[in-house]
Amino acid sequence: MKQSKNIYLIGPMGAGKTTIGRLLAKSLGVDFVDSDKQIEQRTGVTIPMIFEYEGEVGFRRREAEVLAELTPMDGIVMATGGGSILLPENRELIRRHGFVVYLHCPVEKQLERTHKDANRPLLNTENPRQKLLDLFHIREPIYRSLADFVVDTGQSTSRSAVRQILRVYHRTHSRPGKP
Repeated sequence: MKQSKNIYLIGPMGAGKTTIGRLLAKSLGVDFVDSDKQIEQRTGVTIPMIFEYEGEVGFRRREAEVLAELTPMDGIVMATGGGSILLPENRELIRRHGFVVYLHCPVEKQLERTHKDANRPLLNTENPRQKLLDLFHIREPIYRSLADFVVDTGQSTSRSAVRQILRVYHRTHSRPGKP
């Protein structure tokens, strides 16, 4: 049984984790934390620069450090990086410390939402669509296995997704024996 009232948003880039996270936090009257922004604040450089100098391995190490520090907090909504679920220790932290919501988003919608965003180092490739498809095939089963709830953000508005998440979150946290 999870003791924390945290909500962790997982899912691919462009799924709406930051937008929905802010709305959820406001609805619940708690702090919103974006793990990627925390990494940038702590390092003083952008994520693309971390990728350039340290590669994805260096970035994932920094991401794991931030998650280890932030997940024990209580009463937050956190937008995690799309690849944060790749490391088993990150999955365990997220699973243990909160209610996990997978924001599912089709690849075509991700492309639409990210095509002008230069802050996506994994998409700096000749074929961003293929890269998103490759990431989807690797990460989708992990997202689903980790999630307490799944919402399709390719079909739902941000406000509708928030209402769906809150309905399920309140139902699971109002059961006897739950905080």
